[in-house]
Amino acid sequence: MAGVIASAIVPHTPRMANAEKAPDFIRPLIAGARDMGQALRALSPDLFVVNSTHWVSTFNWYATCQRLHQGVCVAEEAPDMIPGIPYKRIGDPDFARAFIDTVAEHDMPCFANTTEHYHWDYGGLVPLLYIDPEGEVPVVHIPTVVMAGLDEAVEVGRLVHTAAQRSGKRVVHLSSTALSHALVRGPALWPTDERQALDRRFIELACAGDIAALKSWLPEFSRDGVVEMGGRAAATFIGCLDALGGVTLTGRQYGAYSQSSGSGNVSLEHFPIIRGHIRLRQSS
Repeated sequence: MAGVIASAIVPHTPRMANAEKAPDFIRPLIAGARDMGQALRALSPDLFVVNSTHWVSTFNWYATCQRLHQGVCVAEEAPDMIPGIPYKRIGDPDFARAFIDTVAEHDMPCFANTTEHYHWDYGGLVPLLYIDPEGEVPVVHIPTVVMAGLDEAVEVGRLVHTAAQRSGKRVVHLSSTALSHALVRGPALWPTDERQALDRRFIELACAGDIAALKSWLPEFSRDGVVEMGGRAAATFIGCLDALGGVTLTGRQYGAYSQSSGSGNVSLEHFPIIRGHIRLRQSS
């Protein structure tokens, strides 16, 4: 069945990029992303749609239309941690064009990213190192749009599902984002107790599949939790699930909720239970 078959929040702290050198407090995030990746690949998706908070567009929505994504990813803000990771992954221009047309039809500016000089940001690449380490699943990237409010980002998440249906694709949506994101100097420092509590409430509501509560609480959570990029990538995660209205959802946290320089990070996955289908899942 075409459409969004799962929607997830995935972490991307640059300290995850090299598993062998990752500090101990980051290793639970790596383990969780690996386990979630195994579960998501077991769904046999046609592609991953990655909404990264590090591809920042001021005004417009875009989708990557390249048939082949190839280059070297450097973390411009932290080149000591990610000095250059080569990547080579297949794109999906058909889905990308369907997404662009669908969003544009809803009076939001959306255009094709076709430049051969475009290079991936680490928010788009780092999760895929663990979600799909062999690069077996095609990928389309979409940005986080500064001028888009939370309602618009939720709507675009909903339209990921519409575009997937139109293009006949089974899509897994990945929102690459931290939750609390009031950064501080000190890699092992946690968010404040109050922001950790907000993050844990978000996780609890998500795992319970209470999408209506998540959607109504998102503005308050984004403000008080100082969620990365104002909660916009969390909003597309919610929008994908909101598009499946009337379908029972099951959610799961993989690995531990963990810190990185004052941010709160987690791997969360949702998939719809359709027509009594039950998927075997690994234990935590």
